Amino acid sequence: QAQLVESGGGLVQPGGSLRLSCAAPRMITSVYNGYIIDWYRQAPGEQRELVASITPRGTTDYADSVKGRFTISRSNANKKVFLQMNSLKPEDTAVYYCHAQSPSSSSREYWGQGTQVTVSS
Repeated sequence: QAQLVESGGGLVQPGGSLRLSCAAPRMITSVYNGYIIDWYRQAPGEQRELVASITPRGTTDYADSVKGRFTISRSNANKKVFLQMNSLKPEDTAVYYCHAQSPSSSSREYWGQGTQVTVSS
């Protein structure tokens, strides 16, 4: 079992929505909630790219390609980070990965196995 577990991927038509979740079942809640959490994506033959990030205090950042369409949020009570994806486009098709990193130690980081998002008619 990976340290991080993504869920919520699937097949959706252009213009549709999906909500991805990143959970850390093996981590203590306070540890997970203290990490910066990122969503990356990687399409076949492409480099892995950073899509969105959120700090322990809730500060967010987004790639220009998803601004206004995607929203990253975290639920400290549930020890999860979400990526709400609206107005999906075919170019959003990729494997989406969550990533956790300690703000105080760049050597402490974890990855999930990824969840497939396919946007197609």
